[in-house]
Amino acid sequence: MTTDLRTPTLPLDCLARWGDLPAGMTLVETPGVSVAADDTVYLLTRNPANPVIVLDADGAFLRTFGAGTFTNRTHAILAAHDGFIYCADDGSHTITKWTPQGELLLTIGTPHEPAPRFSGEPFNRPTDMAVAEDGAIFISDGYGNARVHKYSPRGEHLLSWGAPGIDPGQFLCPHNIALRGDRLYVADREAHRVQIFDLDGGLVTMWNNVHRPCGLSVGPDDNVYIGELNGVPLMEGALGIGHRVSAYDASGTLQGRYGDPEEGSEPGRFIAPHAIAVDSRGDVYVGEVSYTIRGSLLDPPRELPSLKKLRRTG
Repeated sequence: MTTDLRTPTLPLDCLARWGDLPAGMTLVETPGVSVAADDTVYLLTRNPANPVIVLDADGAFLRTFGAGTFTNRTHAILAAHDGFIYCADDGSHTITKWTPQGELLLTIGTPHEPAPRFSGEPFNRPTDMAVAEDGAIFISDGYGNARVHKYSPRGEHLLSWGAPGIDPGQFLCPHNIALRGDRLYVADREAHRVQIFDLDGGLVTMWNNVHRPCGLSVGPDDNVYIGELNGVPLMEGALGIGHRVSAYDASGTLQGRYGDPEEGSEPGRFIAPHAIAVDSRGDVYVGEVSYTIRGSLLDPPRELPSLKKLRRTG
């Protein structure tokens, strides 16, 4: 008897091009993407001149904001259910809260003053945030720490959990987080797993064998969509490792994947999926750090496509 190891393909079709920017405006790359309740799309770029770019549901440019606030190490963006926009900048060690029009309301963390590396104290290169129904703010402190922090809606520290390691409840780079009800999903990237906690930091379960999980987003179908990043130095050149989008149901069962075994920037392929968002129609937006992973290494270096829209077909 043989085992069928084939994985279903997600019913998605990559558009050849999506999103219209004003002449001369560039993304550099798109580490963050999020979709608001009205399907407005918020992009977090690594171009400090236009760090946050806002597009309507059809991809038409609406506005940009945040110039002068962010470094070139922006990391994640969230259009939260409370109507506000949250951004993680691991270069300045801060989480910021904005109105949709671009008014800065709150900064958590002291800009450019990191906590000691792996001290457990907030923050050292935070990576993402999620907002609970009661307004509590959860923050993954992932590149220079191995912690998740919980804050009040006013930015007051409430609790923290996690430590460096591979045991349950420990982290090897908590890279992205997302909420589904009273469960917090943490992409524990370098441990190739997703850990799931209650809202007080108690470990509920974990999903293993997810290749370098990055952006997490819960879709209208209640599936958790995950960007799987390429890049394990010893496996450079191996096919089918990373650069894909995977969807899991609430029990952690893989529902399907989208992507190609070979890296690429053309439709149907990815270079470095880093952020995932799903709109009300089930369309999927993928932000990629394609300049960091590939474009910066070219001779000469050049910007590569870093935003893809996958249209739901079924």
